[in-house]
Amino acid sequence: MIDRRPALIARCRNAADVRASVNHARAHGLAIAVRSGGHNVAGYAVCDGGLMIDMSLMNAVRVAPGLDRASAEGGATWGDVDAATTPFGRATPGGLISTTGVAGLTLSGGIGWLRGTHGLSCDNLIAADVVTADGNLIRASETENPDLLWALKGGGGNFGVVVNFEFRLHPIADEIMFCAPAYPEEQARDILPQWRDYMATAPDEVSGLAEFSTIPSDPAYPEETWGRRVLALATVYDGPAEEGERITQPLRDLDEPLLDFSDRLPYRVLQGSYDGLFPKGRDRCYWKSTYLSGLDDVVVGEITGHLAKRPSEMTFASIWKFGGAVQRVAADVTAFGDRSMPFMLSLDAIWSEPTDDEANIGWVRDSLRNMQPHSTGRLYLNFPGFGEGENLVRDAFGAETYARLQEAKRIYDPTNAFKMNQNILTL
Repeated sequence: MIDRRPALIARCRNAADVRASVNHARAHGLAIAVRSGGHNVAGYAVCDGGLMIDMSLMNAVRVAPGLDRASAEGGATWGDVDAATTPFGRATPGGLISTTGVAGLTLSGGIGWLRGTHGLSCDNLIAADVVTADGNLIRASETENPDLLWALKGGGGNFGVVVNFEFRLHPIADEIMFCAPAYPEEQARDILPQWRDYMATAPDEVSGLAEFSTIPSDPAYPEETWGRRVLALATVYDGPAEEGERITQPLRDLDEPLLDFSDRLPYRVLQGSYDGLFPKGRDRCYWKSTYLSGLDDVVVGEITGHLAKRPSEMTFASIWKFGGAVQRVAADVTAFGDRSMPFMLSLDAIWSEPTDDEANIGWVRDSLRNMQPHSTGRLYLNFPGFGEGENLVRDAFGAETYARLQEAKRIYDPTNAFKMNQNILTL
């Protein structure tokens, strides 16, 4: 769906290459796009007629001898990180798909399976090395350019090219419990309130989402389930698998599941388990989100009603629960901002044919527009649609955080060289 053609693509191998690329673009008046993992469906990684800085070759990950932190180059994916850290029994919160880029996910927050115990990806960012618009390589940490570190924790790719991330690591069990009963979607109005009430009292170790999808016609699934719409209560327990199985068992007993994908898995295996559902280059996608102020029975009815009208059986829609470590971070500590929202609704429309673009994009927009009475007014910028909307970014952050981000933008990118992103305007 993204049909842009850069004039040049720089396949960078280190920070010096990135610096040379930024200087070349500045000297020749070229627009800059930055490709890290290339996962973002808004297409920010590619520009027309400009210079794409492609960091996909910069994917090295190094674990510190003390096993308390790891550094990841700017082109690394979460699969690269997990491959390096999990053999040591350590992890840092990533996303749900291993092919997602570390950079894009972290810079706009990073919501994943470990959020209840360890927060967002950006909450675990200790430091970063950044090539700025003037070609300098600088460090952002609590003691060096702390305003830049704050801005990188949720403010997107507005301030430079991050060539290295340093993350805090946490112990991870050899196996963790993945609880995922899939109930028939026609039972969603009964199941969702029970899931909501369970999650309200669940310990921090429990993180999950209620996910609407359709069972594909695939031999991997029982033939009698093909084409059935389901509500899967995908849940992870960050702790010993035996303990997690006991604690999450109530989610498997709400009714009779159509299928049950629950299993004890190594964390690295879990992180790749969704990869096949979102293969690069195959599908057409339009993903948007909104934070919900609650999930009462009225909201449940609205959501299930809208989802019944989705035009594509390839579409996913999820209700994400927030709590624990995510909500214990004060609003002013990171650029991600306020954490008081209890839920997020994400609509991930996926389809195959260009002739179906209008129907699927229109369904997402209409559904989210109708959900606004139940929204906090903010959204998650890793699911931004195509980034359209004059006030999209300002609304996502809120006025106070946005104003502080504008100050950081004026300092580190006063000419807005880095604008292929959820752009922060200073004028």
